[in-house]
Amino acid sequence: MSKIIGLASDHAGHELKEYVKQWLDAKGWEYKDFGTYSADSCDYADFAHPLALAVESGECYPGIGICGSGEGISMTLNKHQGIRAGLCWTPEIAHLIRQHNDANVLVMPGRFIDNATAAAIMEEFFMTPFEGGRHQTRIDKIPIKQ
Repeated sequence: MSKIIGLASDHAGHELKEYVKQWLDAKGWEYKDFGTYSADSCDYADFAHPLALAVESGECYPGIGICGSGEGISMTLNKHQGIRAGLCWTPEIAHLIRQHNDANVLVMPGRFIDNATAAAIMEEFFMTPFEGGRHQTRIDKIPIKQ
């Protein structure tokens, strides 16, 4: 991976994020952790917004967001016009969010998947290229144009 991968979680995703860091270290891939840094109760938005801004600016690519269900951090990330965050529970979904949606942030539900599943999801996410073609046309319609 030639870019720095951005990471963010809340307290419910902290344990899985620590595993993600170990997994990335084993691959020799760089990352930037936007927090949280403990399992103390906190708000996912406080960490999702800095991650989204870093992905949008090109400081990081791609990102990984984790909260308890994955839903709250995903909703927050997707408020940013340049973010396409996809919530993944299985490697098959990770494959599709990359292949069809060119997702630039992987979101995982920290309370609902184990480390082995997370590893399989990340492997699929990082190894699947965007297919382009008709999918690019659809992606071009996502941002709100005012």
